[in-house]
Amino acid sequence: MLELTRGLPPETLTQIAVLELDSVSADGGRLKLEWSALESRAGDSVEDLLWWEDNRLVGFLGLYTFGGPNVELSGMVHPDFRRRGIGGKLLDEAIKLCRHQGRHKILLVIPRTSPGGRTLAESRRGFLDHSEHALDLDGEVAQGPLDPSLTLRAVTSNDLTDEARILAEAFGDSAGPMVLDALDESRLAAERDGRVIATIRVQRTPEQWGIYGFAVEPQLRGMGIGRDLLRRVCRLAHEAGVKRLHLEVEVNNDRALGLYTSLGFAQTSTEDYFDIPF
Repeated sequence: MLELTRGLPPETLTQIAVLELDSVSADGGRLKLEWSALESRAGDSVEDLLWWEDNRLVGFLGLYTFGGPNVELSGMVHPDFRRRGIGGKLLDEAIKLCRHQGRHKILLVIPRTSPGGRTLAESRRGFLDHSEHALDLDGEVAQGPLDPSLTLRAVTSNDLTDEARILAEAFGDSAGPMVLDALDESRLAAERDGRVIATIRVQRTPEQWGIYGFAVEPQLRGMGIGRDLLRRVCRLAHEAGVKRLHLEVEVNNDRALGLYTSLGFAQTSTEDYFDIPF
């Protein structure tokens, strides 16, 4: 039975976690479920689709907007309930919701270890938009010096223009969801001589810190600034008692991938993002 839900109570989150564990055990890799988003759903709109069989959750699809007009979809179907059309029904209902909400673009996130997910995307005329590697750092970052002229601090309202410019230069059109007017503690700015030269967003949970929207001014790249800032974030996490850091990088970004692995990050999975026409 299909359920469209506004917000996720603790008992449903528990069932999603069990379903995730069963799916990953069967397929390997990981699922990009963005647990910090699931645990903080506002409940004012439908953001999650559930499929129940005899009071057991066997299918899930989450909608993630990150504050922008586009939406990412990520979910799973229990291995014992596949090939019954559940994934297709969840996806079709999500497409209807996106039309109703006026979304501009749908990206279905498929782990590369899931050939069934790719088949589902292609059955809805989906085509590969881009792919990303997921990387984790467990333990301490590779040691190295820190530049005393650099300061890493929280973003203030005076930084918004510089932050938006740096993100747009780094990510182009895809920077939109990362450029937000409302300030929050996850957004950090790197400053040198009173000038913002880099920006980074850190999503914190007790178990893991996730690094997103990391960008350095183009003319200053290749000078060790990114390496320095990543070391600082990793050390702050370690001081806070957090052992794991997570980040994602496009598969064709060899420079960034080399930087992350040199600091001790290891690739854990690869995800393909399929553009679903609607």
